[in-house]
Amino acid sequence: MFIMVLLLHQSYSVFNQSINISIIFSVAREPDLQEWTARTRVYDILHEPVRIAMVGKYTGLSDSYLSVLKALLHASVACRRKLVVEWVAAGDLEDVTATEAPDVYKNAWDLLKGSDGVLVPGGFGDRGVQGKILAAKYARENKVPFLGICLGMQIAVIEFARSALGLHDANSTEFDPETSHPCVIFMPEGSKTYMGGTMRLGSRRTYFKVPNCKSAKLYSNASFVDERHRHRYEVNPNMVPQFENAGLSFVGRDETGRRMEIIELPSHPYFVGTQFHPEFKSRPGKPSALFLGLVAAASGQLDAVLQNYGNESKVLPNGISNGKPTVKTYQNGNAIKSSNGSLNGVYSNGNGVHH
Repeated sequence: MFIMVLLLHQSYSVFNQSINISIIFSVAREPDLQEWTARTRVYDILHEPVRIAMVGKYTGLSDSYLSVLKALLHASVACRRKLVVEWVAAGDLEDVTATEAPDVYKNAWDLLKGSDGVLVPGGFGDRGVQGKILAAKYARENKVPFLGICLGMQIAVIEFARSALGLHDANSTEFDPETSHPCVIFMPEGSKTYMGGTMRLGSRRTYFKVPNCKSAKLYSNASFVDERHRHRYEVNPNMVPQFENAGLSFVGRDETGRRMEIIELPSHPYFVGTQFHPEFKSRPGKPSALFLGLVAAASGQLDAVLQNYGNESKVLPNGISNGKPTVKTYQNGNAIKSSNGSLNGVYSNGNGVHH
């Protein structure tokens, strides 16, 4: 609850008196809490929900995806929507669950199909992978807004290879080292013997290769962005021409042009995958561009966002503004931010416990 920032500030002097601490220094300046105050006020009038299905491996503990949740929250506030996260355990979507626990299987699919958007976050290991692939397939075929992060992007590539290219045994070498169609491979600079310290980590630059793509527009038409990474596997660059010929666009790449960073499906309202983790740089009032795209698409506002982003004279339709919006710098571009916003949302399914 971000209102705690205001409450802590208000109780600052009372707290010090109660524990009998003498302050021997003065505060440099009084903090400006106008934006925080505005956000907490606006929260109470956000009622129209946007439902995002979080299809993951650790849905029993919401803190496992805390940064992703906060990024969704920042984006939902920018879109003036009340966030509802539908926790979907990836394994519950798989055929084996239909046989062993049909009620669980039905509930998982009901949650997925009842959502306005689908998000597959990062992760490791093969448990639940098939369920994530099914979620990506559902979103792609039914034009449901989709965002895949790290493994989530790799999952989307695997699903596309199987469905669109007809490569039914396509896989990642992480899950099937002997696959005849390795569309996701171990990075050549990594070590398969020593797992410690072999990840591609930290801030890396991604260059946009398709200037008019949705991702570039969401990043205010920047030519590049710097985002944080944490992965050992990557899209097989040798298969990229096959994917592109079938309609999958690799709109963002690293400085060499051979490492795929952002995928888009141009024929889809919003089908985006990133090798990096955009959630790590999202902030209150400065939502991650790609999370904003997901929530905007899920709430029917993507066209307005793509038209208005970076224009300080405009805000989202139905947005709340008590004055001229201010421009906040987000990474390598500008992001529109109104003076009002909310920092709270609602997480369904028992605070992260999947039912």
